[in-house]
Amino acid sequence: MAHGDITHIDIPVDDVDKAKTFYSTLFGWQIASLPEYADYPMWRAPNQVSGGGLATRTPDFTQPRSYVEVDSIDTALAAVEGLGGAVATPKSPISETSWFAVVRDPSGNLMGLFEGTV
Repeated sequence: MAHGDITHIDIPVDDVDKAKTFYSTLFGWQIASLPEYADYPMWRAPNQVSGGGLATRTPDFTQPRSYVEVDSIDTALAAVEGLGGAVATPKSPISETSWFAVVRDPSGNLMGLFEGTV
């Protein structure tokens, strides 16, 4: 993926098993849990390009959230406020080689940032 590509979409769900059945049957998505993310099943669309995860809904996570690949989360976060946005979730590790953050755009939309390789 390159800087600016949408790399991942998280979908908040109330019942992971029902969501897995719904999306795999309706869209033909492949859905599997990785051992290191057992409570976070990952989905892959038939085009093998689009993908994301099914995450348990929380009060702060009620709508699907896209994640955009960035060359540097630190650089992107440093620019957010000057562009009229805000940092909603600071840089956080996913693995030893990848990180995410969440920003709020000037209209209040939440957008995830991703850097690294999983």
